[in-house]
Amino acid sequence: MPQSHPGAGKSPREYPLRPIPSCTALVLRPGRTYPEVLPVHRAAEPRRGLWCLPGGAVEIGETVEDALVREVKGETGLVVRPLRLIGMMDLITRDQGRVRFHFVLLQYLADWVSGCPRASTDAAEARWVGLGPDSKVEMEVGWLDP
Repeated sequence: MPQSHPGAGKSPREYPLRPIPSCTALVLRPGRTYPEVLPVHRAAEPRRGLWCLPGGAVEIGETVEDALVREVKGETGLVVRPLRLIGMMDLITRDQGRVRFHFVLLQYLADWVSGCPRASTDAAEARWVGLGPDSKVEMEVGWLDP
């Protein structure tokens, strides 16, 4: 568990003493006409109420790819296979000048292996979205344009 300041928030990930290494997955599967991507509708902070890529924090002794597989399965019920690292970003949320959340997100491309989306843990909803020429998927990092 990450360390946080004494008197910190409800979650041990709130008001951390240092950034928390985390991962997200751009999960793809073949669709009928176009590939599909799997966003989740966040049920918990940070980013509650937004559509985001599934993922979460890396635990002690766990590789980033193992964390990715565990977190995606926990949030969506899907089994995925990480393919490659596609990006990195900082997710920093401030509360009156204090850092409330600070995650360093390693973003992976992942293949869908098995399972049907079902929301669990931090996700209120999980569903496949087609990436056709007229598709736009609004997510936490803006618009994903195929």
